[in-house]
Amino acid sequence: MLTVANQLTLLRMGLVPVLVVLVLYREYGWALAVFIAAGLTDLLDGFFARRGQSTKLGAMLDPVADKLLLGASYVVLTWGSGLVCALPVWLTVLVLSRDAIIVVSVVVVNLALEKRMFYPSLLGKLSTGAQVVTAGLVLLMNTLAMCPPLMRYVFVLTAALTVSSALHYVYAASGRKASDGSARS
Repeated sequence: MLTVANQLTLLRMGLVPVLVVLVLYREYGWALAVFIAAGLTDLLDGFFARRGQSTKLGAMLDPVADKLLLGASYVVLTWGSGLVCALPVWLTVLVLSRDAIIVVSVVVVNLALEKRMFYPSLLGKLSTGAQVVTAGLVLLMNTLAMCPPLMRYVFVLTAALTVSSALHYVYAASGRKASDGSARS
């Protein structure tokens, strides 16, 4: 049960409060280092899981760890005090709402229709990737004590991918087969 992959996932979850405290104490360089370390644990746990350490526990914990890391990062990088470069409130609300919509859609489909697995789509992966890069850039900008106007384009791109991904997941959950896109009978 406690494979190396699962231990790395648990470590990532444990790094979330450390990241939040570092941002709140305006230790942005250390927060960026913790954020990068958490990202590396995600890559490594995936590596080990694909090499025979995949478990049901890991399959459930990994997305939870990802959502905790991103959700906490977005909240603290939006409402933390003293940020030179903060995430806009609208983007954080959008990112958190997307995750809530996906969770509710999956629960409703599984309870009301049939038990189905919804695997990450390309849009979902691009959206998550953009969200991670955006949080990392905001941490970097705060470390450097600057916020170039170019950041607004990063925010808009992340928002566009987030909305596209949410719409795609809702479509997949609305009665189409998640794996092949065919209509339900």
